[in-house]
Amino acid sequence: MKNKTLWIVLAVAVVVGLYVWSGYNGFVGKNEAVNNQWAQVEAQYQRRFDLIPNLVESVKGAMKQEQAVFGAIADARTKYGGAVGVDAKVAAANQMEGALSRLLVVMENYPQLTSSENVKTLMVQLEGTENRVSVERQRFNDLVRDLNTAIKRFPSNLIAGAFGFNERAYFEAVKGAENAPKVNF
Repeated sequence: MKNKTLWIVLAVAVVVGLYVWSGYNGFVGKNEAVNNQWAQVEAQYQRRFDLIPNLVESVKGAMKQEQAVFGAIADARTKYGGAVGVDAKVAAANQMEGALSRLLVVMENYPQLTSSENVKTLMVQLEGTENRVSVERQRFNDLVRDLNTAIKRFPSNLIAGAFGFNERAYFEAVKGAENAPKVNF
């Protein structure tokens, strides 16, 4: 009887150990997937930030009076470059979103800008980059959702808590992003 009980306890301990091991490895995988996807978002931001100065310089050549918009873009780009951590980078990226949308409105109000082949090419590239950024953000949020859901579910929440896995923040649109920017001349 003692021998049988020992085997049962040992079997339960092995099953629990395997569950904890598997759960821990699952959290590590999900966490790394989120980190990897954030790197993809940043890669697209870098592409955007590399294109924007070229676009700005092309637009500046045709239109010098919109220095405030260009200054806001340069400031947002600088803040992103100096941001530390995902939350700070998200805030800086959101600032860039606002400045970039104002630039796009300015460009729509100046038809002669769009006649420049240089500006047209850069705009197409920027539109493609914006689409890529959107896709990568969605993928990031999907992975964050998967991780956060696993962290909240019982009994995996016990493993997450024991090993220090915490919820991650979603990438959310900046407040007011649903409203089109207004540019007055």
